[in-house]
Amino acid sequence: MENKPFVFGVAASGDNFTDRENETARLLMNFRSGVNTILISPRRWGKTSLVRKVCRLAQSEELKIVYLDIFSCRSDDDFYAAFASAVLKQTSSKAEEWMEHIRQFMSRINPKISFGVDAAADFTLSLELTPKKDDVDEILQLPEKIAEKKGYNIVVCIDEFQQIGEFKNSKAFQKRLRSEWQLQKHVSYCLFGSKMHLMNELFERKSLPLYKFGDAIYLQKISTADWVSYIRSRFGATGKSISAELAEEICHMVDNHSSYVQQLAWLVWTRTGNEATRKNLEDAFQDIIDQNTPLFEKQTESLTSYQMNFLRAITDGVHSELTTQEVLRKYQLGSSANVSIIKRALVKKELIEIEKRKTVIPDPVMKVWLQRELKI
Repeated sequence: MENKPFVFGVAASGDNFTDRENETARLLMNFRSGVNTILISPRRWGKTSLVRKVCRLAQSEELKIVYLDIFSCRSDDDFYAAFASAVLKQTSSKAEEWMEHIRQFMSRINPKISFGVDAAADFTLSLELTPKKDDVDEILQLPEKIAEKKGYNIVVCIDEFQQIGEFKNSKAFQKRLRSEWQLQKHVSYCLFGSKMHLMNELFERKSLPLYKFGDAIYLQKISTADWVSYIRSRFGATGKSISAELAEEICHMVDNHSSYVQQLAWLVWTRTGNEATRKNLEDAFQDIIDQNTPLFEKQTESLTSYQMNFLRAITDGVHSELTTQEVLRKYQLGSSANVSIIKRALVKKELIEIEKRKTVIPDPVMKVWLQRELKI
């Protein structure tokens, strides 16, 4: 199958990974220096692609990487099982080593192991946990004990980390994580997730245990100049061409949103003969609107009139001072207190975000769709 010149919807790698030189260097330095890292940005800005790239660069005989995604974890028990499985699998290459580590470092837990078709390559681990603190602490200490035994350092990367905020007794669970992790000398952690407001809450609220747990990296948008160079080179690599002007317009139409830039560039590329035209771009952008319309309709169908009026104000360019009498009256938002309630609800639904004290719609395609639907 011919390689696509643009990649979206999955983690980008190789030639499809664009820029991020400064972030890559900083994250790689943190990995090699044992510095805990918190990576925060809106969804689909390339966090996973960045972390996976740095994982490949950092992996060595002296530094091992453990990577796990906890999106499906709904409780601390789920987390412990996923954490232990990932650490055991990714620090050992043979089933015998897994079993040895389980016997040596998880003696109190009595884990159950189910091997896959290829016993040397895969297994499923289930844990019979008791409420005893020592049992679960043994799991959290597992990477440190393995690192000490084998004489290397470990970086544990946990994707969708915001899920722990949904666990029952989450604050006590967070406290347990910090109490164990902050004492480890051979293991550091890279924690990131797709829900920006929840990640901010976990690491920026002084009342929560993980406050200032590590170096916080707030991912920025890739610059237009870098995108233009990338888009034109990818067109050129396939025998097609696109002007700098049109490539720049691709970026502006989707506000340099990484996933959308890749998708829009791909849709323009599929419509291009030898050289991309403005008609190709217009048709491609309408295609993105059409593709996302069912999702946007579902996301907004249950919104109240107040919430829709609030979105109307944002799409109309009102990003601050939303509680002035003029704005309250023009957009029928009720009282100042009501605006605060609306804002919290829309942040929770991930339809808006607060950036530098300004309220914005983070999805640039949804913003255009709303402008059309609300007839702004």
